[in-house]
Amino acid sequence: MTEPPGSVPLTVAVIGAKGRMGQSVVAAVEAADGLTLGPLIDIGDDVAAVSAADVAVVFSVPDTVVEHVLACVRAGVHTVVGTTGWDAERLETVRAELSEHPGVGVLIAPNFALGAVLLMRFAAAAAPLFESVEVVELHHPDKVDAPSGTARHTAQQIAAARAAAGCPPVPDATTTSLDGARGADVDGIRVHAVRLRGLVAHEEVLLGGPGEQLTLRHDSFDRKSFMPGVILGVRRVVTRPGLTVGLEHYLEL
Repeated sequence: MTEPPGSVPLTVAVIGAKGRMGQSVVAAVEAADGLTLGPLIDIGDDVAAVSAADVAVVFSVPDTVVEHVLACVRAGVHTVVGTTGWDAERLETVRAELSEHPGVGVLIAPNFALGAVLLMRFAAAAAPLFESVEVVELHHPDKVDAPSGTARHTAQQIAAARAAAGCPPVPDATTTSLDGARGADVDGIRVHAVRLRGLVAHEEVLLGGPGEQLTLRHDSFDRKSFMPGVILGVRRVVTRPGLTVGLEHYLEL
């Protein structure tokens, strides 16, 4: 089903439908105008059922997400992906498959909260103006990857903005430290991960210059915060063939 359905309601499948995010997506699709809930797929189900949908929303686990996305693309189903754990090799695998299905669109978004997308944009704009910048992400302890996909994406955008502006490396005189004390290095930007019961999804970007500090922070207190972005992605992915990484490309910023 590669053709945009026009005025016909979009049928939306959910892969990972029994998970916490999947259940939220199901409720959001059911409540949205112009969308019809299609196949609900989870562990042990036949992914081929996705062919009955126009769009699939994928919130499966990192170990299986590439397989699920490729199955959707081969079925001609546009795909909105919230599962994290993507690297350059995995993205290239999806691009290669999409080259054989030029009418299909895939959106992979590290974060669907509109506030988080704005935070990333603001951070990239501000980063070249400050000598120092670091990222701190805070999530619940059931999260399996660290740092989060959002934090990695944020750091990559910050690094790209600083490189384009000709900024020198972020200063750091550390010569001895315990393993992990300075966080992960993402393109020269330090990223720190906190795992704490009671949290949902939170991110801070700390920017420092002589005599001042700017802190940008976004907090998701409930998974409902991601649903407007998911629904936006579902509506627009059918008009954006090929691979798009980051919801910001679907927004008029």
